[in-house]
This record gives sequence, C-alpha cells and structure tokens, in this order.
Amino acid sequence: MEFTEAYKQTGPCCFSPNASYIAVAVDYRLVIRDTVSFKVVQLFSCLDKISYIEWALDSEYILCGLYKRPMIQAWSLTQPEWTCKIDEGPAGIAYARWSPDSRHILTTSDFQLRLTVWSLVNTACVHVQWPKHASKGVSFTQDGKFAAICTRRDCKDYINLLSCHTWEIMGIFAVDTLDLADIEWSPDDSAIVIWDSPLEYKVLIYSPDGRCLFKYQAYESGLGVKSVSWSPCGQFLAVGSYDQMLRVLNHLTWKTFAEFMHLSNVRGPCFAAVFKEVDEPLQLDMSELCLSDDLIQGNNDASDGHFRVRYEFTEVPINLPSQKPPVDKPNPKQGIGLMSWSKDSQYICTRNDSMPSVLWIWDIRRLELASILVQKDPIRAAAWDPTCTRLLVCTGSSHLYMWTPSGAYCVSNPLPQFTITDLKWNSDGSCLLLKDKESFCCAACPVLPESSTEYSSDD
Repeated sequence: MEFTEAYKQTGPCCFSPNASYIAVAVDYRLVIRDTVSFKVVQLFSCLDKISYIEWALDSEYILCGLYKRPMIQAWSLTQPEWTCKIDEGPAGIAYARWSPDSRHILTTSDFQLRLTVWSLVNTACVHVQWPKHASKGVSFTQDGKFAAICTRRDCKDYINLLSCHTWEIMGIFAVDTLDLADIEWSPDDSAIVIWDSPLEYKVLIYSPDGRCLFKYQAYESGLGVKSVSWSPCGQFLAVGSYDQMLRVLNHLTWKTFAEFMHLSNVRGPCFAAVFKEVDEPLQLDMSELCLSDDLIQGNNDASDGHFRVRYEFTEVPINLPSQKPPVDKPNPKQGIGLMSWSKDSQYICTRNDSMPSVLWIWDIRRLELASILVQKDPIRAAAWDPTCTRLLVCTGSSHLYMWTPSGAYCVSNPLPQFTITDLKWNSDGSCLLLKDKESFCCAACPVLPESSTEYSSDD
C-alpha cells in the first residue's frame, strides 16, 4: 500500500460519490482536493466552523452544516460563484441531507418540530410536521423516486410516503411501534423495514402501501434491537440484538434462517481461522558495533520499544477478552453495535460491544463462522472494499488490519505520530481515507488478484 502525506483537518472528511474529489473541513473552510493529485481544486469559506458535510449524489454540489449558528451553506463545484444559505431562524437546524435528485435539501429543525424540503431550482419549500428524529427516520428508494419519513403525533408513529418529484404526500399509515427507532427501504424498493427502540424487541416489514408483511420478535424481556442492515443483494436482513446474537432473515418468508452467537469462549467443532494481533520484538544484531558504555546504557530503554505488529494464527478453543457492562448505567456496552455486509453479500462482520477488540466474520453461504480477528485495542471502524471481498479495520493505532478469505495481515502506516481513528473507502475501491485526530491521509490499495493466497500475516 502507498500512503500520501498528512493533511490538516478539523472535522468531517468524505469522498465524492463519483470518486473524483475529497472534501475536508478545516475550521470554517471547505477544502476540495483531487483524489489523484491531491491538489486543491476549490476552496470555500463558510460563516462558522463546519460540523457536517455531505455530497450531492451527482457530485456537483456539497452542503456544510454549521450547527452552531445554526445554518446550512451549499456550494457548487462547477459554478464557484453560486452560493446557497439556509437559515430556519428560531426553529434552528438539527440535521440536513440531500435528496436523491441532488437539487433539494432536507433540513430537520430543533426539537423535531418540522422537516423542510428546500428546492435549489425555484426556492420553493415543503414542510412535513413532527418528524420523529433529526438524523434518522428518513429513507429513500434506490431509484430515488420516493421518500419514507417517520413522524409522530398523538403518541403514535406514522410513515409518510412522499414523491421526490413533486414532494407531495402519496400516503400515510400508522405503524405498530411504541417508540420507532429507524427505517430503511429494501435494496429492491419492495419493502420497508422498521424497528422499535431497545426497550421493545420488534422488527416490522411493511409494503409501500402500508400492509404489515411480517412482525418479528425474538424475545420479549430484556433490551431488544441494536442494529439492522439489509444485504446489498436484498435477500437477507441482519438484526443485531442486545442479547449478543446476530439473526438473519430471508426476504421470501421473512423467517430466521441463521442465528450466530458471540460467546467469549469459542469451542469446537469450529473451523474458523482465528488471527490474534501480537507484538514481535525486532532482533537487532549489535555484536559488531563499538559503542561507549554510556551510550549503550542510555539506549537500553529505547531498544526495548522496537517491535513489529503481526497476526498470529490461533486455533480453537480460545477465550476471547470480554468485559461485563455495569448494571446501574444506561446504554450498556453490550450487543451487536457494529455490523457490515461485504459487497457480494457472502460475508458479514460484527462486533459485540462487550468484546470491543474482537471482530467476527460470518459466512452466510455456509452459515458458519469464517474468521475471528482479536485485536489489542478496541475496534474503531471496519469497512468492506466496494469492489471485492476485502475488509479493512482500524483500532486507533498506527496500523491497518486487512482480512480476505485467504488470510489476514497488518499494514504499518509510515507517517509518524499518526493514529488511525476512522477509515472510509472511495466508491471505486482505489483509495482509502484514514483519519487522525487533527489530520488525514489516503492510501492506495492494490487490486486483489483472482486468488489472494499470497497475502499472509507477515506482509
């Protein structure tokens, strides 16, 4: 892997959907760089510090959320002189997002009083009263024709279906939830999944016309759903729960066909490959060097710090590091908090928050555990390559961790004092964005061969 130099950032950073640009927030400035040369192609000055940025789907426009004001500013890459400013006044702005047509901006006011659709074409606006959430509760179909917006009134949750062409309400129906958590269209736009708050285990599948196709409830007592994700192919729906289990439903009967447990003690029969991160001291032969006694004594401590990180292959049975969450505090660190599908929908990686340094990789075709990555530090982020079956992981250290079906290995970041706290793929899989606390860099990832057996933990 090849790494760029480090560049300054003080907030969000993200690639454009067409993979040509990278937007970086530096205080009140928005810096647009080319992803090939990394030269600055545009520089925009906002009225306050940038809290949030989001590209329009056509990569021509970009919005900046100045939530301290609160205010939204939008910019055009093709027309740098064009500007847009959205200010809701006393209502405030809690969140903003683009519509699929890249010509409308949806803002949610403080206290979820209303959701407003702002047109960049004719300055018209449409209001939806009482949205359920600020950043959640809104989902668009894959073809960009319809939007599902969650609202709440009279202590009841509703789904509003809007046309993204005219922004007229096409239908409203109530849903059987106590406190709706979020909503997501299926990849084929044929169904809508809705799940309840953690206090009530309930996953509901609705058709666009408001019919409840299926109601799933794994158990009644205890905290319920923590994460939900459709597979890219649309055939599977993964549900992660606070009981430390991953359940997968099929799209034909909506029945559960797989249940994966995340236990701290992994026993046989299990054919999963377990990779454990270890420090390997570097053996330096200094027998032929002539140094003074004072210099040798002063460098004894420094020589102890020379080591390399690698994966050690371990077989089951194995005891995984875990921690028991306190019972007297809310939002316990327990259950499936991280979940991500591979591009081909064959693999899904999960993290049980009571075992934050362990990443589980499940094979959906074989319905078995494929691999376990045991890290030294808690896992910050995990992201699949959008073009092939390759998983990248970061833990807040100076190393990247990569997994493929044929093995796992560690990659050292050559930049000094650079700890990787977050990572994002470019849409074409050619580049990886790595974030530190106050800087970022990019890494060019080599294309995986047909058979990636050449990779090993020592690379």
